[in-house]
Amino acid sequence: MRRKIFNVRVIDVVNRQAIENGTVVFDESGIIEISQGTSGTETADWEFDGTGMTLLPGLIDSHVHLGMNASPDPFQQIKADSEADTAFLACSQGRQFLSAGITTVRNVGTRYNVDIVYRQAVERGLIEGPRVYASGQPIVMTGGHCHPMAIEADGADEVRKAARRQLKAGADLLKLMATGGVLTTGTDPGSAQLSEWEMKCACEEADHAGKTTAAHAIGLDGIKNAIRAGVTTIEHGSVLDEEAIQMMLERGTYLVPTLIAATLILRQPPDSGIPEDFIRKAEPFVQRHRESFRDALRSGVKMAAGTDAGTPFNTPGLLADELQLMHEEGMAAIDAIHAATLSAATFMKLDDRIGSIEVGKWADLLLVEGNPLSDLLHLKQVRQVYKGGLLCAHHP
Repeated sequence: MRRKIFNVRVIDVVNRQAIENGTVVFDESGIIEISQGTSGTETADWEFDGTGMTLLPGLIDSHVHLGMNASPDPFQQIKADSEADTAFLACSQGRQFLSAGITTVRNVGTRYNVDIVYRQAVERGLIEGPRVYASGQPIVMTGGHCHPMAIEADGADEVRKAARRQLKAGADLLKLMATGGVLTTGTDPGSAQLSEWEMKCACEEADHAGKTTAAHAIGLDGIKNAIRAGVTTIEHGSVLDEEAIQMMLERGTYLVPTLIAATLILRQPPDSGIPEDFIRKAEPFVQRHRESFRDALRSGVKMAAGTDAGTPFNTPGLLADELQLMHEEGMAAIDAIHAATLSAATFMKLDDRIGSIEVGKWADLLLVEGNPLSDLLHLKQVRQVYKGGLLCAHHP
């Protein structure tokens, strides 16, 4: 069916501007026409007056964990869940992402490689869900961060074999743990884990297969190890100094800051059930994390937006809240939207298909009430969500 949305504000993330009173025509084959005015030249089977609304590309959450339930201690849940439990939860979460206007997720860690199988089920049309860019199980050192869901590997040869195993399983990217983390008992978020050489071996295997890499990295030493190893993205990047930022600029390394993850942990009341150890480990990094984000932003480090959905109280669909935090720390609203659309699509090598409203691209679209350029939380006022030109969520 050919659809037309007219008299709507259209967010042009390529030129980082808005087209007022725009018209967009699209169908299942892609975006057919973009024009200014109330009619356009193309006819349509269905027309919708978008007065007072904004149309933008479907959002991309660059850091999620399908199958992690956002409970106070999600790794306890992961240890207990069967493969089927994990798959059913991923299906439910996928619908939540779509309902929030998130048409693509980059999944950076799920037990049993369920995210890869889930991606395949969505692509085959067996279930409805967002586009999934999947890592499957992360690669960690023995006892390393996220080990309940991961492949444990020590030394270059084991890491290389684990990387090849994940690529064989169908991973779109490889997820590596460069430091400890808040949610894994017995690990220190600031301590380095996989070495530079171990991660370099994984990055080489990903490069050979035309894939990308992501490194969980909170502490400075681990961040620098990951950058030198050649990862595509630094996840969190809580402690950055001038040298680390310069390294990222020189190598084109992206930052996915996930400011909301630790913020949500520390916002909970004392009786929330979050283990005291998690709070103790998160507290020293929250303010430093924001300072690092501001320093990276001022320096021009490339960024994409992600939430770390699945961590405590971090339910699917909070990407607008993450963008608002990025905005509060100095990022312009249009740049925050760019980080959740075209920037993410670019580092995932999907920018020829998604991430912007351009003729010929897939019609992944989000229609919201109001103007997110004046208030990013208007992104939560979802009216319609399209994936591949098909209406997949509608909120009257």
